[in-house]
Parts: sequence; structure tokens; C-alpha cells
Amino acid sequence: MNQANLTLKDFASDQEVRWCPGCGDYAILKTVQKLLPTLGRPRANQVFVSGIGCSSRFPYYMNTYGFHTIHGRAPAIATGVKLANPELDVWVITGDGDGFSIGGNHMIHTLRRNLDMQVLLFNNEIYGLTKGQYSPTSRLGTRSPSSPAGSIDPPLSPCAVALGAGGSFVARSIDTHAKHLSAVIGAGYAHKGTAFIEILQNCPIYNDGIFEPVKDRQTAPDFRVEVEHGKPIVFGGKREKAIRLDRDRLCLEVTGADAGDALIHDESNPVLAQLLAAMGGPGFPIAIGVLYRRRQPSFDEEFSRRKGKSKEGNLAALLQSGNTWVVD
Repeated sequence: MNQANLTLKDFASDQEVRWCPGCGDYAILKTVQKLLPTLGRPRANQVFVSGIGCSSRFPYYMNTYGFHTIHGRAPAIATGVKLANPELDVWVITGDGDGFSIGGNHMIHTLRRNLDMQVLLFNNEIYGLTKGQYSPTSRLGTRSPSSPAGSIDPPLSPCAVALGAGGSFVARSIDTHAKHLSAVIGAGYAHKGTAFIEILQNCPIYNDGIFEPVKDRQTAPDFRVEVEHGKPIVFGGKREKAIRLDRDRLCLEVTGADAGDALIHDESNPVLAQLLAAMGGPGFPIAIGVLYRRRQPSFDEEFSRRKGKSKEGNLAALLQSGNTWVVD
């Protein structure tokens, strides 16, 4: 089929979509299905790899290749897929629990290796599939079946962890903010290396409305800020507020946009990216957009280069070389 003629329907499978009504996963699925035809790549080159969780049903609903794997191991299996066939576009679909609890180590090592793949992490700050236990990203005080008195675990920031692990592309978006989400995923796809994208996603059953201030049209201007490279970081209903850098304390502050000291977003600045990733809470908006991006060699590029230089070996000679002994 001519790749220019592909549409959303070509990437939608014949499987019944089985998420709860109102789940943010529906919006993410539709955004990805709309985006893929614009990439100009065959369906046969797309592979979606997931672990365990509500988000991990994603491969069933894509008319592409896919693996529904085991809990937390999607990044490891995706690594094998990419190294076996570097021509494939590999997408990892995971959640806050799958990706940063049992799968935390796999996620960290995938990010530091910088394989050329896209990691879409659906963050609803709860375990949805296993009936609402608190997750690594749940806020302090979250009441759940595993924390009826309220969680006392401080939450981690997925983007901050990705940056700390050496991620070369780190971004954040929102499930129902389709235009923004599509642009961010598209930028991640164009990046040569591991693109880590946190997607704030609503779970209507166990954590409904947790991101409502960030998503609601009335409140969003005060609770989120869209960062763009080379532009001042301003927000508010009338864009009257700005983020400035306190250089003495190396922290961010909210100030008036008319003060003239609004911080200019620089995607190449890792310190700024860490500050933006951690931003949120009382008085501060949540930053969405590309927080950090840098070009560096990808693991699969170096792997292919070395593989191309290697000579055909002799397994028997290798096994019998060096320190060997015979057991009678």
C-alpha cells in the first residue's frame, strides 16, 4: 500500500477496545492512530511493546506488530526487538506502576543506553488494573486499598527520574490535549535516541479527576505552563504570570510577566529541565512540552557499527580457549 494513503483506520485493529468508560487511554490511542499515518512509514515497521497494566492492552488495538509482555519488562524486550532489527520503529507502552515500580531498573538502563525508541508512560498516579493500590507516583495521603489511612510514600517524578538516568529526550503531555500530545510524540519520534514521554492520564474509577485542575479549561491556565524552546515561560489566563530563576538559590519562582525577567526555555539545559520536571504543587504550574533534548549516539547505532566490523567466529575454538579443564 502507498504509505501516503494510510489513514487512522489502517492502524486500528479489529479488537474491541476494553477500557473503562472515560479512561484517558482512549484519547491517547486515538492520537497515536492519527499520528502514525503522517510518519510515512509502513505498518509492518511499527512494533508496540507493553508490560502489564491497563495501558498495556494498547498493542491489541493497533493494527501493527506488537508484544504484550510481562510486568515491568517491556523496555528490556523492546531493546531486543530494536537490536535484532534496527529498521523497526519500536514503541514502549507502560504505566507509572509498570514502568517505575517493578520495571524501574529496566527503564533506567534503557534511558541511559539511549536506544532509538519511544517510551510512552501513562501516568494516572494509581494502579488501575489491580484495583487501585497506590503507585510510585501517587501523592502523599492517597487513600487506596493498600493505604486506607493515606499513603506516606513521597512520590517520584517520572520526568525527573528519566533525566537523572541520562535520558536524551524527556517530555510531558496530557491525554486529552490531542494537538499538544501529537506534537510532542511526533517530536519524540523524530529524535534519534530514547524519547521518554510522560502522559498525564485520567483513571475514572480509582483516581478520577486527579489532573482536573491541569486539564479543565477554566483552571488550566493557572495550573499548567506549556514550554517551548527559545520562548519565555509565561502562564495564566492573561499570561500575566511568569517563571523566573533565582540564581542565588538555584530554584524557580513565580513572578509577574511584566517584570521582564521571565525565564527563556532552553531544551539543551539539563539543570533547567530538572527544575521544570519537579515543578508543580501549591503556587506552581505543571510544565508540559519538551523539557529536554540533546543529540548523542544511540546504543543501536554503535551496536550495529561494531557488529558490522566483527568477524565470523568459531564457537568450538572459543569454548576450548583460555583456562579449561577436564572433569573425569
